[in-house]
Amino acid sequence: MLRALAVDDEEPALGELLYLLRADPRVRTAEGAGDATAALRRIGRALESGPDGEEAVDVVFLDIHMPGLTGLDVARLLAGFARPPLVVFVTAHEGFALTAFDLKAVDYVLKPVRRERLAEAVRRVHELVHATAAPPPPAAAPEQIPVELGGVTRFIGVDDIAYVEAHGDYARLHTDQGSHLVRIPLSTLEERWADRGFVRIHRSHLVALDRVDELRLDGGTTSVRVGTADLAVSRRHARHLRDLLMRRAGT
Repeated sequence: MLRALAVDDEEPALGELLYLLRADPRVRTAEGAGDATAALRRIGRALESGPDGEEAVDVVFLDIHMPGLTGLDVARLLAGFARPPLVVFVTAHEGFALTAFDLKAVDYVLKPVRRERLAEAVRRVHELVHATAAPPPPAAAPEQIPVELGGVTRFIGVDDIAYVEAHGDYARLHTDQGSHLVRIPLSTLEERWADRGFVRIHRSHLVALDRVDELRLDGGTTSVRVGTADLAVSRRHARHLRDLLMRRAGT
């Protein structure tokens, strides 16, 4: 069973979160902290105690906007430890989901907190804690990106994305199971995922190189087939893309 710490500077919100956590049969204990300083003191005792000690904490449910240190600040501090507790953000603000993703949060729950949504977050934490006695460090986890689907935050593996389509300040991620719109520019993803094999082929498209099935040259125009999609390749990117594909094929 899980040992949880909930952190929120608003007493009603903290009380409701603690009530829901204590009602979950997978949670052994749920303690509360009203600010980041109190939370860090409690987490410090947990780290000194060790994962099997009486003071251990398995997961921290963190509000983001708090006076002094924010929940994001706390998560950054925890990332510096070898075996920190897992982190779930609980916030009224949607705009920090990508930052939470960068900080390796297990989940991102929006307020007002629904019982079933929090139960899903607890399930994810429970599976991670009990998957192994010594969970791998966060940096070893497969890279994922959070997407919102009907009020539920899900995490899509970057390796499952075939190509990305620009939509102004947004980007649409295309996978074999469907597409998802996220609030992040295509140029940001191009830079972040360059070492994961994603290549810009057009001002509107970024593709995973190993998901390209065909390269087509027709009357001076170039296109690629990625799954069932045919994507245009701009003239400025065509030669570089062809060289990369030939290199990958060993020719």
